[in-house]
Amino acid sequence: MNRNDLRELSLIRFKEAKVLLQNKNHEGAYYLCGYAIECGLKACIAKMTKRHDFPDKNTVNESYTHDLTKLVKAAGLGLELDKEIKNAPAFKTNWSIVRDWSEASRYKKYTEKEASDLLSAVADKKHGVMKWLKLHW
Repeated sequence: MNRNDLRELSLIRFKEAKVLLQNKNHEGAYYLCGYAIECGLKACIAKMTKRHDFPDKNTVNESYTHDLTKLVKAAGLGLELDKEIKNAPAFKTNWSIVRDWSEASRYKKYTEKEASDLLSAVADKKHGVMKWLKLHW
């Protein structure tokens, strides 16, 4: 799996999440939307890897998580995230929705509003998390 694969999977999972939401499958939409962000963040981590360098063990260990906040740090985007949160209140709101996603969501039920809120936070054309991720992957 490489950076391009992860970017492509991110977009595919997001597209699938939208289709699921349109078809009233809220749980699956919520779950896949979060995975879209996870794949995007892992693409950012892959971008940091140089072709012939042996990766830093801490970065590798920190990359094998589903925790979006930890992935931001592993991708070296903590300062960029803080800056965006400070400069754009709408992004701050969107990130606060997205960061609460976890892989454990596959075991939970979500309402249409919860799934719609997550998708909106990711898709927002001006201050969405996906738009921000694309600037870094």
